[in-house]
Amino acid sequence: MKTAHVIGLGRSGIAAARVLAHQGWQVTLSDRGDAERHQADAIALQEEGITVQLNHSFTPPSDREQGLDLLVVSPGVPWDAPALVAAREQGIETIGEMELAWRSLSHLPWVGITGTNGKTTTTALVAAIFKAAGLRAPACGNIGYAACELALTEPPDWVIAELSSYQIEAAPTLAPTIGVWTTFTPDHLNRHKTVENYCKIKASLLARSQTPIINGDDPALRSKSTVHSPYSHWTSLKGQHALAPIVADTYVENGWVYHQTEKIVETKALRMVGEHNQQNLLMAVAAARLAGIEASAIAQGVATFPGVSHRLEHICTWRGVDFINDSKATNYDAAEVGLRSVASPTVLIAGGAPKDGDDTAWIKQIKAKAAAVLLVGEAAELFAERLAQSDYHSYEVMDTIDRAVNRSADICKEQPIKTVLLSPACASFDQYPNFEVRGDDFRQVCTKYLGEL
Repeated sequence: MKTAHVIGLGRSGIAAARVLAHQGWQVTLSDRGDAERHQADAIALQEEGITVQLNHSFTPPSDREQGLDLLVVSPGVPWDAPALVAAREQGIETIGEMELAWRSLSHLPWVGITGTNGKTTTTALVAAIFKAAGLRAPACGNIGYAACELALTEPPDWVIAELSSYQIEAAPTLAPTIGVWTTFTPDHLNRHKTVENYCKIKASLLARSQTPIINGDDPALRSKSTVHSPYSHWTSLKGQHALAPIVADTYVENGWVYHQTEKIVETKALRMVGEHNQQNLLMAVAAARLAGIEASAIAQGVATFPGVSHRLEHICTWRGVDFINDSKATNYDAAEVGLRSVASPTVLIAGGAPKDGDDTAWIKQIKAKAAAVLLVGEAAELFAERLAQSDYHSYEVMDTIDRAVNRSADICKEQPIKTVLLSPACASFDQYPNFEVRGDDFRQVCTKYLGEL
């Protein structure tokens, strides 16, 4: 019997272990987390014949004869972690959970969506359009299901996968029917080291896709036009011929989205603010039309799409001020887009676990639109220093989101504020397990505190 070891007892790791067990592998699943937190999952998995090791740091067997045939890692495990490097040097096949899902579901058509920003909204919108067309095509990957969970259920009609650079680098054979690249700016450099490495990982998915779709309005992607496939489909809000010599296949003209001269849907049908969401709309329409979905179903899916939690999500209106949850803005570029998309004057709540990147455009947007910036988390002092260096002084260090919401209410009483925006420009891992929990905390604090005033 072949043996496999899965690292990470999260949703994707559990699904990967179950897929392998169903395929007849002898499976061990390990996690560095404490036994108490994972006890219920461990018991259930062990009843299915899967060995679970908690408080465990994986190291490859010193003796190859001990027999480990496959190592599967969850997305959060660094691809260059010493244990993984050692395993590959020993000849142990090492893949990500997404690669395992692909090996189980490669007989189905896939839409694979990647990009620095915009991929979650685009993925959710594509899934909504496919659902409106009567197709079973749930979103998976970074949102929705773990990809391997789809291999444990009735096969879907399409797999709609949001793919991070972490997932792509550990899925070397994944080749979607339709590949979408939403945007490109530097991110995850703590892990990928250079912009070139990060770009190469993203580009590899498009290179393996049968039909690539690329956002032509993104200057970084447009500058790489000569290296993309001649079969690439380009999108643009500026019209069919505005990107010459590139010709946009899906574009906006007179308030309508067109695909290869066919009128599809009015842009105002999408109930989400911001030019970036219009770009997401174009890519979703392109993917749906290339998948053979009729224009009427696309229009229905767009019109009924509610938006994405934690991305410019309206929480409440208090004394005429909109409180907006943009917790998913985990880098400077996403946070700059978020701030640009809301009404000003704005009270901005920012901070968390800092990332490398260029904050120039973000700070410029702060100076243009923010009446005050309330800083939280590990990055608070760093951001305070950067704002002061940029001659912006309307900031305060609040440490926590609940204190920031409390203070924002006071500012709203003193000034004609239109929006209070949580848009952190940071990862969440200093105070929260993920950006979703951070956004949920913001929602709960707003609901509780503002309801009491």
